[in-house]
Amino acid sequence: MESLVSTQWLADNLDAADLRTVDATRHHFEPERSSSAEFEAGHIPGALFLDMVTLVDPASQIENTAPTAQQFAERMRDLGLNGNERIVLYDDSIVKTATRAWFLFRAFGWQNVAVLDGGLGKWKADGLPLAAGLPQVTPGSFTAAAYPVFFRSKEDVLANIDSQAEQLVDGRGAAHFTGQDDDPNPVVAAGHVPGAFNVPFWDLFEADGTFKDDDALRAAFVGAGVDLDRPIVTSCGSGVVACALALALDRIGKHDVALYDGSWTEWGADPALPKARGAA
Repeated sequence: MESLVSTQWLADNLDAADLRTVDATRHHFEPERSSSAEFEAGHIPGALFLDMVTLVDPASQIENTAPTAQQFAERMRDLGLNGNERIVLYDDSIVKTATRAWFLFRAFGWQNVAVLDGGLGKWKADGLPLAAGLPQVTPGSFTAAAYPVFFRSKEDVLANIDSQAEQLVDGRGAAHFTGQDDDPNPVVAAGHVPGAFNVPFWDLFEADGTFKDDDALRAAFVGAGVDLDRPIVTSCGSGVVACALALALDRIGKHDVALYDGSWTEWGADPALPKARGAA
């Protein structure tokens, strides 16, 4: 299954017996919005609601840490998934939270998953139908396995500063990357991991919320100094928009991208870790 599907593709395949559409919206920077209430008011017909607030490891002290394989599988069973479906994820979030869900599905062994290009906004703009209410769900039998190759730890990133075995690509905006602006969290320092590259995630999207074409995606990374022939790890503020970078890289043939899940929230809060300011 391709990593992106169009609204037309989904409209044409919406009734396929093996297809499940999943709303993975989370409003990280819009606390006045409720993703669950918005889903109930209007969603793609037949969609399930994946509350991304719950798709974390509650034992972690780092905000938004990925769940364990067992936690992920339990959450998918709660959604009624069995693991033999084709899954299309979408969102209505400014930080593209469906890409985070996409990355987690892949990291826990499920490859038959895609993101709806343009999300719910594009679906609405195309005049496609919506449904209201909440679906009736029968618990499923989904299982998951952990694939650590998809993740990097703080210790991995620290060692990489010297080894430069992998390229760390930060998806935050330039003002936060350079340290010009303070981090929104007062306990997190400004700046970036030494040696990191900066590709602001919004540079990957058109005005309608769809991903840019493959040539433009390549240009965004190459223009930032990234060598697409070398290994890449993505990062951001809390591991969300880094997944949009990972999906964009997947689109242009980089299928082995890893995620520094703790991202700047973890790194910037540790006074013992080195930090850089200024452009990459």
